[in-house]
Amino acid sequence: MSTGVAPAPLPHVRVRGGGIGFTRSVDFAKVLAVPGALRTGSSRARALVVRSSSTESDTMELEPASEGSPLLVPKQKYCESIYQTRRRKTRTVMVGNVPLGSDHPIRIQTMTTSDTKDVVKTVEEVMRIADKGADFVRITVQGKKEADACFEIKNTLVQKNYNIPLVADIHFAPAIALRVAECFDKIRVNPGNFADRRAQFEQLEYTEDDYEKELEHIQKVFSPLVEKCKQYGRAMRIGTNHGSLSDRIMSYYGDSPRGMVESALEFARICRSLDFHNFVFSMKASNPVVMVQAYRLLVAEMYNLGWDYPLHLGVTEAGEGEDGRMKSAIGIGTLLMDGLGDTIRVSLTEPPEEEIDPCTRLAKLGTQAANLQIGVAPFEEKHRRYFDFQRRSGQLPLQKEGEVVDYRGVLHRDGSVLMSVSLDQLKAPELLYKSLATKLVVGMPFKDLATVDSILLRELPPVEDAQARLALKRLVDISMGVLTPLSEQLSKPLPHAIVLVTLDELSSDSIKLLPEGTRFAVTLRGDESYEQLDVLKCADNITMLLHNVPYGEEKTGRVQTARRLFEYLETNGLNFPVIHHIDFPKSIDRDGLVIGAGANVGALLVDGLGDGLLLEANNQEFEFLRDASFNLLQGCRMRNTKTEYVSCPSCGRTLFDLQEISAEIREKTSHLPGVSIAIMGCIVNGPGEMADADFGYVGGAPGKIDLYVGKTVVQRGIAMEGATEALIQLIKDHGRWVDPPTEEE
Repeated sequence: MSTGVAPAPLPHVRVRGGGIGFTRSVDFAKVLAVPGALRTGSSRARALVVRSSSTESDTMELEPASEGSPLLVPKQKYCESIYQTRRRKTRTVMVGNVPLGSDHPIRIQTMTTSDTKDVVKTVEEVMRIADKGADFVRITVQGKKEADACFEIKNTLVQKNYNIPLVADIHFAPAIALRVAECFDKIRVNPGNFADRRAQFEQLEYTEDDYEKELEHIQKVFSPLVEKCKQYGRAMRIGTNHGSLSDRIMSYYGDSPRGMVESALEFARICRSLDFHNFVFSMKASNPVVMVQAYRLLVAEMYNLGWDYPLHLGVTEAGEGEDGRMKSAIGIGTLLMDGLGDTIRVSLTEPPEEEIDPCTRLAKLGTQAANLQIGVAPFEEKHRRYFDFQRRSGQLPLQKEGEVVDYRGVLHRDGSVLMSVSLDQLKAPELLYKSLATKLVVGMPFKDLATVDSILLRELPPVEDAQARLALKRLVDISMGVLTPLSEQLSKPLPHAIVLVTLDELSSDSIKLLPEGTRFAVTLRGDESYEQLDVLKCADNITMLLHNVPYGEEKTGRVQTARRLFEYLETNGLNFPVIHHIDFPKSIDRDGLVIGAGANVGALLVDGLGDGLLLEANNQEFEFLRDASFNLLQGCRMRNTKTEYVSCPSCGRTLFDLQEISAEIREKTSHLPGVSIAIMGCIVNGPGEMADADFGYVGGAPGKIDLYVGKTVVQRGIAMEGATEALIQLIKDHGRWVDPPTEEE
């Protein structure tokens, strides 16, 4: 075993050119490298063992985040259990008189949108939010006038018997943070812009001395606030945003989850050096996949360092309506299912009190899962990658010799949507075709960009029902799969149907009654014995698997059983596509369905586990279920079927009516799949907020809009009255515009 000298902690260790590469020197550690461990092209990654001389770090093992990856990550847990929801143990942080941490309920919070200088409006807004059930309220404090108003806001609320803790949102203003710490209960600082200048997206070269001087500058600027918070008993959130990393951090770690984590750790180390521990972390991004990765990396680091600080969860700029709720449920719900998260905020482009209900639903979901410790029997997991997205793509159906229909379209390479269809819907074929989002040409259906890929018919029409059978034939002819239970296919055979069977039926004599070459979809739970699952190894003609655990089953976790199933498939070299199937109870409402699907299916898709979904809810409209399914796939960065919006939730800095303008832009641009548009009330976090967008519409000054292409501003000071049309023209100039489709007469 060879040894080497490496700086610690972990973020400064990288693999470069088959050897160890280090970004800079902070402390020193001894690295014990297993021969071959650093050959990133090797078929089997081995671990490094790092022994740190730091007083904070113990021994840790590192391994590539995925095969061939240059990123080394801790070979250790990022949550308490991968097979059960167990809440991560944290210390208690006091925010005013409200305790925050794992020994307490998951706390709910939101942010005001009124001008902070308008004390009356801000107080009224805080009161409405508190009456809705929030535990904390955040208020933007960008200057001296706003800081002065904070004292009046706090005093007025106390006089009205509202003692809800208030959080100051600080960017670029250390002096303002010091002032407002005298009256507010918690200070949120953004490591990307508290002491560093606004990012210019320049690749900077630092010597070790240069880098140390930068850190010394941060310590000099930040330490007074830490001391002030200690003096007044205030809490702090070290809140990293993916869109506002400094040039210094991006030069070392890229615009990445790793950079987000290191940015926060720099500030946390200063807090700890001053014996201040009343703080929490957040790692926000508008992309749920990036957000989940960043929180996992942070928690893995904290486990390694022996830290136990609470987590504030949120997907920033999630948008509005069902899109915003779905995106938030994917990111927040994923982490809650792993027992991570102590306070949450759902960032919606809506009035702040409207955020409380989805927050409460998510908190309840996470609390119930942790209290019941839902999950599955322990199993060893070797294949899922926690820290970098790597999709497991099941083998899409291949056409076989002699088949007279084309099965290659029953699943989509970027993620499939399946829908349950009733006999009643077959009575009106053209309405059914429209509901499936097919394109109609002279009444005949054709698949389009966002057409349902396959349907489930729990009951087949009678053989003599010629109209219904013809409608199904036309769907089969356009390569739409028709799934039906074995009992139905045996009693009322439908040509070319895909037969839905259980594991027991798959090994029974009943399937021998079907024609040779019949295709199967197998429904299973994922917690069956390995002996039961072994029937999959020798079965022929399996087109897909449907993973389905009855919704609301008290102790069995959908996420954990699916992980166990995928581990079994990977271990045994089985590459069947897997569809996540949830049959919701009749009592479910729209928001409950969106949050339940986002948390339970999104938690798997963000790990690249799954090839599509089938959502059923008898009390919900067909079109809503279809749209929710496509929204979930798009939120998990799989299948793009409409314009993607990165839309901030508004705050006191917002320079226009964000909700009104957002609705106007969506109305005119929602038909552009593959195009991403950022709609931002201001540019406080810097142009990095446009990291996930192709085009940006940003408040530059009162009544004026700046337009961006990526992170680059291309037009400044456009009068608001013509800004939406200017945005459309910009999209046209870059060849990304298509005219809206016209409805067929």
